[in-house]
Amino acid sequence: MTPRDKKVAFSIYLYLGALFITSLVVSNLIFQKFFYWNPFGDITIFGAPLFEVSVGILPYPITFLITDLISEIFGKKKANQVVVAGIFASFFSLLIVYTASAASATDWSPVSNELFHSVFGNTIVAVFASMMAYLLAQFVDIQLYHFWKRLTKGKYLWLRNNFSTFSSQFIDTFTVVLLLCSFGEIPWKLFYGLVISGFFFKVFIALLDTPLLYFFVYLIRKRFNLKLGEEIDLN
Repeated sequence: MTPRDKKVAFSIYLYLGALFITSLVVSNLIFQKFFYWNPFGDITIFGAPLFEVSVGILPYPITFLITDLISEIFGKKKANQVVVAGIFASFFSLLIVYTASAASATDWSPVSNELFHSVFGNTIVAVFASMMAYLLAQFVDIQLYHFWKRLTKGKYLWLRNNFSTFSSQFIDTFTVVLLLCSFGEIPWKLFYGLVISGFFFKVFIALLDTPLLYFFVYLIRKRFNLKLGEEIDLN
């Protein structure tokens, strides 16, 4: 690989990392708003309407698409580095929110102390719960992705993309809802319904992002003349 190609490859990795961190941090900040997506009519599971989910779930599947893309093109080590960077960014954003919350609003401030606390007051609990679930799920996703990649000798991209994501998304959904219920942020009666609804929604999004993964992998392989299963070494 020429120095120019390596520079372009590093830029791609950098922008993918930026998209990953942005999606992760934003999902933690906006989680308190819930919406009802109703594609199959009014269906209730364990007391919770199917697909009654937090808006924080919208950008979150992007993180799994990006780690799968980085794993495929740049390898397991680079994918793990992005995950660790995401943890740092999330806790740093938590520090900023905490500092902003501690600063008293002026009398003329469009956002009062009460309103700010109402929107961001539960962010600490949310970020903690999300980080515990995220840390476990992302590392499971990366491990499973490379397990299937080795087993299939670099073939069947759809298989490792979906099998790794389905497993990790269930772990993520179960863990974050469990922690939020344990901390009293969500009633226990909604636990099973939210786990099932959240997991189904994430599986649906994961199936939709498979063509995107194929598309981006094709473009990058073509740009750098990569063989099937070959990875770019940025070290």
